[in-house]
Amino acid sequence: MTAVIELKQVNKAYGGKKAVDNVTLTIEKGSVVALLGPNGAGKTTTVSMILGLQQPTSGTVKLLGQDPRDMQVRQRIGAMLQEVSVVDGLKVGETIELFRSYYERPLPLERLLKIANLTQEKDKMAVSLSGGQQRRLGFALALAGDPDILFLDEPTVGMDVTSRQLFWETVRAMAVGGRTIVLTTHYLEEADSIADRIIVVNQGKVAADGTPSQIKAETTGRIISFTAGAALTTEILQAIPGVTGVEWNGGRVKLTSLDTDRLIAELIRRQLPMRDIEIQSGGLEEAFRMLVETKGAVS
Repeated sequence: MTAVIELKQVNKAYGGKKAVDNVTLTIEKGSVVALLGPNGAGKTTTVSMILGLQQPTSGTVKLLGQDPRDMQVRQRIGAMLQEVSVVDGLKVGETIELFRSYYERPLPLERLLKIANLTQEKDKMAVSLSGGQQRRLGFALALAGDPDILFLDEPTVGMDVTSRQLFWETVRAMAVGGRTIVLTTHYLEEADSIADRIIVVNQGKVAADGTPSQIKAETTGRIISFTAGAALTTEILQAIPGVTGVEWNGGRVKLTSLDTDRLIAELIRRQLPMRDIEIQSGGLEEAFRMLVETKGAVS
């Protein structure tokens, strides 16, 4: 895999406080990466350094193998930031045309309007758009230069359900086409469904890095649920090695464990009365909460 973003021992300090603390990570071409963290965790500062908007106090940041401030690099990236500032007096189509003029090989205007679902708003004044429409305009502006790498900062805030669904379908198609996408979002269900890799930042450090399934399984453990026979009791189940929790719901029981493979083998070996067995991970929201509450995050 080709690395398109590389951070090596990156630190960013404001006065005596470190916003980013010795972060090293690599992001490969064609991946969809969700950068998650609580407010003030350092994720926005990290993205700003990757974009070349801020410089690290120490360490190195490479974007497409070069300095993020290089003009040729800027031609190949797009960014949809939280705040979209539109130019007074310009229509939607004119605003997109202005941004297209900044790039050597821009996408056609009509395609950008279609991608952002703004074809009907082409001749409207940009300042008159609703909040959700302005977010979609920001998406069109980020795509104006047909970027290889796309940064999305809280992209669906203000969008309705239909617009969100269309937006993520478009992003998925772009990822399949080989674009690298880095996003931040507070909607964890979106990160869970769209990202093939999640990086959790806490207190300026990388607290977790892996696929959504890995993050959930390693943090919250996994759950084995089944319909229990009459002979099974909480005491019997708690005594089985590897069981970290037992929860009943009528005749159905949930067992939590950090190693469900070993536990299911043990349950079968003991020939316990059970049927309709299911194995699943905990939710990303629970995993995220546990990670950001952990004091000893490591980079």
